[in-house]
Amino acid sequence: MDLLSGTYIFAVLLACVVFQSGAQEKNYTVREEMPENVLIGDLLKDLNLSLIPDKSLTSPMQFKLVYKTGDVPLIRIEEGTGEIFTAGTRIDREKLCAGGLVETRCFYEVEVAVLPDEIFRLVKIRFLIEDINDNAPLFPATVINISIPENSAINSRYALPAAIDPDIGINGVQNYQLIKGQSTFGLDVIETPEGDKMPQLIVQKELDREEKDTYIMKVKVEDGGFPQRSSTAILQISVADTNDNSPVFKEDGIEVNLPENSPVGTSVTQLHATDADIGENAKIHFYFSNLISNIAKRLFHLNTTTGLITIKQPLDREESPNHKLLVLASDGGLIPARAMVLVNITDINDNAPSIDIRYIINPINGTVVLSENAPLNTKIALVTVTDKDADNNGMVTCFTDHEVPFRLRPVFSNQFLLETAAYLDYESTREYAIKLLAADAGKPPLNQSSMLLVKVKDENDNAPVFTQPFISLSLPENNSPGTKLTKISATDSDSGHNAEINYLLGIDAPSEFNLDHHTGILTAVKKLDREKQEKYSFTVLAKDNGMPSLMTNATVLVTILDQNDNSPIFTHNEYNFYVPENLPRHGTVGLITVTDPDYGENSAVTLSIFDVNDDFTIDPQTGVIRPNISFDREKQESYTFYVKAEDGGKVSHSSTAKVTINVVDVNDNKPLFIAPSSNNSYELVLPSTNPGTVVFTVLAVDNDTGMNAELRYSIVEGNTKGLFIIDQTTGNITLKEKCVVTDLGLHRLIVKVKDLGQPESLFSVVIVNLFVNESVTNATWIHELVHKSIETPVTSNIETTDTSSPTSDYVKIMVALIAGTITVILVIFITAVVRCCQSPHLKAAQKNKRNSEWVTPKTENRQMIMMKKKKKKKKHAPKNLLLNFVTIEETKADGADNDGNSVTLDLPIELEEQTMGKYKWGTIPTTFKLDSPDLARHYKSASPQPAFQIQPETPLNSKHHIIQELPLDNTFVACDSISKCSSSSSDPYSVSECSYSVTTFKTPVSVHTRPPMKEVIRSHTPVKESTTVEIRIHPQPQWKSEGKKAGKLSSLD
Repeated sequence: MDLLSGTYIFAVLLACVVFQSGAQEKNYTVREEMPENVLIGDLLKDLNLSLIPDKSLTSPMQFKLVYKTGDVPLIRIEEGTGEIFTAGTRIDREKLCAGGLVETRCFYEVEVAVLPDEIFRLVKIRFLIEDINDNAPLFPATVINISIPENSAINSRYALPAAIDPDIGINGVQNYQLIKGQSTFGLDVIETPEGDKMPQLIVQKELDREEKDTYIMKVKVEDGGFPQRSSTAILQISVADTNDNSPVFKEDGIEVNLPENSPVGTSVTQLHATDADIGENAKIHFYFSNLISNIAKRLFHLNTTTGLITIKQPLDREESPNHKLLVLASDGGLIPARAMVLVNITDINDNAPSIDIRYIINPINGTVVLSENAPLNTKIALVTVTDKDADNNGMVTCFTDHEVPFRLRPVFSNQFLLETAAYLDYESTREYAIKLLAADAGKPPLNQSSMLLVKVKDENDNAPVFTQPFISLSLPENNSPGTKLTKISATDSDSGHNAEINYLLGIDAPSEFNLDHHTGILTAVKKLDREKQEKYSFTVLAKDNGMPSLMTNATVLVTILDQNDNSPIFTHNEYNFYVPENLPRHGTVGLITVTDPDYGENSAVTLSIFDVNDDFTIDPQTGVIRPNISFDREKQESYTFYVKAEDGGKVSHSSTAKVTINVVDVNDNKPLFIAPSSNNSYELVLPSTNPGTVVFTVLAVDNDTGMNAELRYSIVEGNTKGLFIIDQTTGNITLKEKCVVTDLGLHRLIVKVKDLGQPESLFSVVIVNLFVNESVTNATWIHELVHKSIETPVTSNIETTDTSSPTSDYVKIMVALIAGTITVILVIFITAVVRCCQSPHLKAAQKNKRNSEWVTPKTENRQMIMMKKKKKKKKHAPKNLLLNFVTIEETKADGADNDGNSVTLDLPIELEEQTMGKYKWGTIPTTFKLDSPDLARHYKSASPQPAFQIQPETPLNSKHHIIQELPLDNTFVACDSISKCSSSSSDPYSVSECSYSVTTFKTPVSVHTRPPMKEVIRSHTPVKESTTVEIRIHPQPQWKSEGKKAGKLSSLD
């Protein structure tokens, strides 16, 4: 009890000492046979050494592997990072832990010292070696002979020699297979209490030695590793006479303790087995199982007849402390009997302690050299004392034989750090011979000694000291080179040569300064510029002449004082700003940034616009430019002026920069269609046209610029059969599928073009009529089809309609139907109100007028047609050709009620040609020909016409105006006479339902009418004299056009 208590107290004390000594343990797991340079662990992270507070270390952190001289370590450690890698020598678990029990875990241990001494730690690393499947299971022999009696009953079992696999666990033997058993024999695997798998041969059919006395087959053994390994042996079975009783051991488990100094021939134990048979069948044969270790086979002998086990070779507990001997007893018949003998080798104090010195400071010729200024606790070596004996015989103590300034500090069990215990002084003692003694606790005790030499090295151990560790100076800029700044001085406590001091500039010192090596005078050798660098901070060094020399440093801070020697600097020589033309007054145009490298008042900059400029203002401090005007890109696209920057120095400096403000276009123009030029035109498509053929190209233009003029085309209605597709960028309408009989006839496509303007795109639509037929045999009938297609209502929400993204959503359909219904009702209502409010003189003019008036097109962009009307005389309104809505502006000559205000009246323009029937315009293409009639010759004026001025209006919202008349580009349509038109309405603005011919101008022109309005404003005020009509005509491309009902040309907004 006292011994146990003492051992416990010793263990606790040892643990406390280890904890306080900076010793640590770390465990890692590594697989055997790993290649070189495989990362195992990182001591810096795993030991949390990165969390150690930053100290002033004498040298960088270092990890040093401590191992015995001559040993080849199985791992490698990076001294700078602490990363552990596998070494070139591969780890073989079976070789490293040979002699131990199979199920025992295998470890490999090393020590690592963490340096420098300020953070010293000794780390014991234990590597658990994991087994891999690098060994195949092998039978004890390639040919296995077994004898089986011929009267063996079916399902009788016979033991087969087990295979041996040095690997453990799943990598060991897992399965046996019988190959070519010929259905006479089978194989079963049983597991012993020790976990071994034993193969057993099973008789599956009756045997007859006279019929067949020998069977030859193969037996295969497999392990469970990956990749799986296996081997085979030839199994030769001889059929013999009957032996129906197996031997039986009196004891199947025996444990024996033997001292390791037992002589050779000493009896270990006597095994006894009996057999109920008689004669030859009762003779028992004892033998070791092939599963016992090779060491056990070498050390022990088994008498095959008597079962006596004796010592064959000297025992050594240190080699293997125990042995398992599996003994089999067989009478040559059935399964042999098994007995397990466990031999424990007890320790004898037959080994003296050994001292292993592993140097942390590398010795020179076997001697450790230490500087006299080495700090306390400087680690010199790791001393490991070991004793192969066990218990008290293996307990070792280590100590030095006399008083020296060194000590042994325990870190682990039987491991000590040799370190300095006092400061060294070369002048008093120059060399130490340290004798290390190790003794065990055996009776009698055994001991061992070792000698370690330490030499003390003399050092220059006093560094110079500055009288001022921090020196602060100031100097105005633009100084003269060579200006003296100050004198630096230092002292050294050493004497003689070690006290001589040289002054040096540190490596961080700029080239603008110089320091005299002997006097320490600091000068400025260059002209300094505060704007380039305001402060200079550098070190100066004082170095003695000792070997090695010592030095110390001081910090010098030189501050440069400012002078106003710089003009303000703009970030750019020229500034270009881009603003939208709808930018409001006093909005922000941009920001001018200016800097001045000077300091204080010398860098205070004020901004102003050079010369007088009332259009713009600039904030003197922030540099923000704001307009005092409204922008209009059409009037002026850019503005240019200069900005002046002036600093606040006593002698001020200034500079200027050019500013250009560019007015950016906004999306305020809708796309206009050029082709087709009319909703009444059509294009013939032959049924034999191949799919992929371009049948027509839609073309539109946009007066905006950039993305506001980028156009995209789409078919939004009419392509119900999906027969046509349109290219969204080129406007090419392509036949998608081969035409069939059901596709013949007129196809009315509603094509939409929209720009990519921001923040909101604008769009227009046009009707493209494609007539699918072999030829045009009845032009009049085609005209009627086109006319009827124009009368077909168009989807009211055409702005959002797109055939590329159809939807069957019930709610959307209902909303569309309701919106369409409301729109139709609103149109009918407005039409009724307009007709009810018509001016009587306009109705009379429509009835009495018999001749058509034409506007003669000219090549100019703007034409003024002046028409005068006589007072108190009937006026005849133009007939039947509705070009578009126009705005009539009237100014009363006098009247108190009107006060000179203008009255605007929206009216349609009607033109007709009396002799249009002479020409067959239905079969003539719209391209100009030499024999085309000159429409100017046919222009007639039956009575004075009122003068109107056509002016552009704000575009209407699509929800208030669905159908807009397409500009009659290059083409005018009229009836040859009123009698040919069958109109049931007397409304001068209604459109009669009849076919009209087409007249082509000699000069391609287009009449630009104003966009549709949200609502038609009609005035009941009589029209006064001298009203002007202005019609803008632009050249446009030619395209096929067929005459329709006069004034019925429509396009969708």
